[in-house]
Amino acid sequence: MSTPTSAATPAITPDATPDAVKPFARFRSFAAQPDGGCESRFDGARLTVSRDGATLASFAFDGGTLRLRESTLDDDALARATLAALDACFAHGTPRALPVQLEARGCERALLERGALVRDAARGTVALAEMLWQLPELWMAPTPGAYPLRYALTAGRRHPLRPPKPGGVVYARHIPWLGRTLTLRAATLEQDLPLLHRWMNDPDVAYFWQEEGDEARHRAYLQGLLDDPHMLPLIAAFDDQPFGYFEVYWARENRIAPFYDAQDHDRGWHVLIGEPAFRGKSFLTAWFPAIQHYQFLDDARTQRIVGEPRADHARQIANLDKAGFSKIKEFDFPHKRAMLVMLLRERFFGEHLLLPAANPAPASASTPGA
Repeated sequence: MSTPTSAATPAITPDATPDAVKPFARFRSFAAQPDGGCESRFDGARLTVSRDGATLASFAFDGGTLRLRESTLDDDALARATLAALDACFAHGTPRALPVQLEARGCERALLERGALVRDAARGTVALAEMLWQLPELWMAPTPGAYPLRYALTAGRRHPLRPPKPGGVVYARHIPWLGRTLTLRAATLEQDLPLLHRWMNDPDVAYFWQEEGDEARHRAYLQGLLDDPHMLPLIAAFDDQPFGYFEVYWARENRIAPFYDAQDHDRGWHVLIGEPAFRGKSFLTAWFPAIQHYQFLDDARTQRIVGEPRADHARQIANLDKAGFSKIKEFDFPHKRAMLVMLLRERFFGEHLLLPAANPAPASASTPGA
């Protein structure tokens, strides 16, 4: 699992750290979609959604209500453009319940059926950030949906049969305070072994991971993860510049499972930030909630994300607490005394921990590896 630590923390200027979401002019949605997604542009009280330079829809947005002004799209296409507009509004720091006025009833019905809009007795039709942020299509490539439930046994542990591993970009999110797009893509041996080899031999990373060695060792390490159905190795990048490595796992089949009541779709994670230039606080406020977001979006049945930091690592545990993780108990791994920590889906979305305004990063926030 991953946590912010204090090792090798670079200098951070106040302007580089978003203690609250600041206004921005442009925003990208559907960044993981094959068609390149949509751009939302703010111009005073006007919000325009476009794709490839062509206007799809325009809205009036005064910070308190989103109103459709004009569009020639059919209901399905307009629903997609409205999702992009709502995504931009909530990323802009809008109150988490936004009244929406659409003249297109078919579009409104489609968004109500998706859960992007709800009926409110006092305010009429409203978009809720905690529901919108659970729609995978805004951040993930198209997927077949929830994998059918069937059980299997691995090393005596009963668990759901896991879906085939994805390829390519699995998650993308525009980060307005950086002006960059964060992507997570499935790692491959051919493309990523040199990166992983270099990062694992970085002294700051090796201190945590203890996996330094020659390329043959790292080839075997990565191949083992690629062959393991419960592990998904990912490469994180900003605007196609790789900076970190994540391992996402299903907890039911993991070494952590015997130490708590692991549920079928609980997940956990490990991380290393290989490039020192990306270990600052402004980057952490982007990738830290994004990896949690991806784990919850990947399967709607995932209700909990777990981790096991060293029980005596007070700073690490304090940082997890700031990120929404609760301390459950201490327990003994063969190699360490650990603290079981857990993040609930309801807390992550309900307390709006996706954005730094609701989830400020700690003052010392650099993660070479954990």
